[in-house]
Amino acid sequence: MNFFKSKPKTPYELARNLKESIQKLDGPDRKKATEDISKILVAIKTMLYGDSENDPVPETVAQLAQEVYSNNLLQLLVDNIGRFEFEAKKDVAQIFNNLLRRHIGSRSPTVEYLCTRDQILFTLIQGYENQEIALNCGMILRECLRHEILTKIVISSPQVYKFFDYVEMNTFDIASDAFATFKEILSRHKTLVAEFLERNYDKFFEKYNQLLQSTNYVTKRQSLKLLGEILLDRTNFTIMTRYIANADNLKLMMNLLKDRSRNIQFEAFHVFKVFVANPNKNKPVLDILAKNQDKLISFLSTFHNDRNEDEQFNDEKAFLLKQIQDL
Repeated sequence: MNFFKSKPKTPYELARNLKESIQKLDGPDRKKATEDISKILVAIKTMLYGDSENDPVPETVAQLAQEVYSNNLLQLLVDNIGRFEFEAKKDVAQIFNNLLRRHIGSRSPTVEYLCTRDQILFTLIQGYENQEIALNCGMILRECLRHEILTKIVISSPQVYKFFDYVEMNTFDIASDAFATFKEILSRHKTLVAEFLERNYDKFFEKYNQLLQSTNYVTKRQSLKLLGEILLDRTNFTIMTRYIANADNLKLMMNLLKDRSRNIQFEAFHVFKVFVANPNKNKPVLDILAKNQDKLISFLSTFHNDRNEDEQFNDEKAFLLKQIQDL
């Protein structure tokens, strides 16, 4: 029986050993390097989170964080995460997210650090292109996006448009995770998003309307639901006004009302109602509604009539019918 536990490594030793082991991944003994990385990551995670016997020590955590920054370990970890063992990949995400949540008074040191190393954020975004690490990178990215200053870096970069491809990926888990991150970008920091959408309206909605016609049911439904949320958020009033002034957007919603999926019909209804309820409809929009007046009245009269208990939906449908009858 061993009564002498080996002395735990210091933050300096853990950081140095991790950096050296990552550098050895290209050497002759890659297997040993990979195993060592896994062990070191467990030790770092324990130092940050504590274990069943000990809570984390704030002074040690502060020293560890400083070593992580000074050794550029966050960039090294995201650059090489695809070469780590399965559990080690998960540990990277937990370590990264713990450091992101660290505060010193009102300061967030890791957030400040990432502001000067934006390549780390872009490497995480590109992680969606590798199915081995996509979900790990997505988890870290969403933690980063809780911070407005980091979201601003992402949303101000051409990289944000990559999400239009990622949400259409064939692998369901990755496409869903990418959409969760995309939604986080477009929902959390409302003023920042409104400014982005106003500045990039044409490019963004040209791509977004393509998602609404996706052959992928989940992407189509989620995109339609998110569009309704974006347009009905009062911070986006200018964007909503512009979107519902476009006759082609109205035609798209009228087609989606007839989609074979009832769920997509229902989400389309919530966008369509904004066009009809607008008291300042322009001539092209009015002309389409007037031209299809009888068809719309007939269609809406029987539209989802089995939703008897959905009082709000039935009130909105009755309001739309009256608006169309009064055209």
